[in-house]
Amino acid sequence: MDLKTLTARLLAYEGATEETPFGPQALVYKVMGKMFALVAWEEEPPVLTLKCEPGQALFLRDLYPSVRPGYHMNKKHWNTITLDGAVSEEELAGMIDDSYELVVRGLTRDQREALAVSQRGIS
Repeated sequence: MDLKTLTARLLAYEGATEETPFGPQALVYKVMGKMFALVAWEEEPPVLTLKCEPGQALFLRDLYPSVRPGYHMNKKHWNTITLDGAVSEEELAGMIDDSYELVVRGLTRDQREALAVSQRGIS
């Protein structure tokens, strides 16, 4: 998945924002102020860090050599994926969906309700 496609996908989620709190080399994607993805786009090849259920994180690391414990993150809950083509776009899309959904599930009820209201287009 190329960088343009990846960033468009990450920003397509409801309430998703892009920030650069660690400098321009790391694009951080958040929902309601909580990170669900980080793209180190200056790496060659680029790397993507995503939140993951602990058991699934271990499974993916065993399955793909390009999936490693999250760089500078809680290694139990985050994976870093080298975007070298070893992980299919379909599998990568599923990992991104899971990361976003995990973060949304962890939001407060008020935050989830605010997000649901914005999904319906109500101010």
